[in-house]
Amino acid sequence: MKVIPASFEILDKLDQQSMATRIETCGRLCYKSEDKITSDSTEPFIRGIIKHGHNSVMEMAALTLKVEVDSDSLIMQFLEVIPRYLQFDRLEKKVLLITGTVRAFRELYRDNSSVKLIKAVAAYLGELHPLFFSDLVPKRGWVPQSGVKVNKMTLAEVDALSADLLAKHRYIAVKIITNRAVTHEIVRHRPCTFLQESQRYCRYSDDKFGSEVTFIKPMFYEKGTEGYELWERAMMETEKIYLKLLESSSPQAARTVLPNSCKTEIIVYANLLEWLHIFRLRTPKNAEPSMREIMIPLFAAFKEKFATVFGDLSLDTF
Repeated sequence: MKVIPASFEILDKLDQQSMATRIETCGRLCYKSEDKITSDSTEPFIRGIIKHGHNSVMEMAALTLKVEVDSDSLIMQFLEVIPRYLQFDRLEKKVLLITGTVRAFRELYRDNSSVKLIKAVAAYLGELHPLFFSDLVPKRGWVPQSGVKVNKMTLAEVDALSADLLAKHRYIAVKIITNRAVTHEIVRHRPCTFLQESQRYCRYSDDKFGSEVTFIKPMFYEKGTEGYELWERAMMETEKIYLKLLESSSPQAARTVLPNSCKTEIIVYANLLEWLHIFRLRTPKNAEPSMREIMIPLFAAFKEKFATVFGDLSLDTF
């Protein structure tokens, strides 16, 4: 049995990597198979994800496009389909700023392949990122659309946007190590994307997990108190039963005895506007204490990193 504190890591280093690299890195957290990442593992991993329809993994990379058209009617046709899971703003009468994940752009084309602006976006992305769109290539191949100009914005260009646009179009991922009770609450935030360590596949009797179950230190009980000793005893007994079940059961069967105190890793990916909403709900005094343990210092880190959006805010604001 192992006991560790809750923690978080802002995955800003992934922002400097290719979209394929970040998708594999995030996707492997579910199975805790990060040790299988090699110089040539990315492409087969992503092709497998697409083949098996594990769409949530394809939400772990976002890109921003600047789309210029020569006719206002093209924009109106685009807006009529009410694109799902996309952020878009009209910068000028004939210029759109569109941000979405790989999954969002895939489904945008899949569901609306007759819309000219969407065909232009798909053709651009299909040429730029064939790994993500090769299964969607039409019989005639990708056909550029006249009257529509599409360009991908760099991260530096996105970071230079005004605060109101930055909040909507800047996405950031955070890896949180916490207990299962906390993640049960986190995943209720609908506009976010989540990938979580899977007890269904992870066998904690394996050497790479230390042949033991890891639990998160409870903030409700001080070590040395009667309450902590009772909690520790319960966790030790649970671990003993779980490991015994694994001798004749699969991880998905044995996990049914594991408690909320179990350590889990979850990646939360959202734009800054949604992160602001999360902080407003999860940092006040009436929020769950173990959630506040994570969210209060995370909010402080966001204030420093994204000062134009969070700099003037404080916990009292919420």
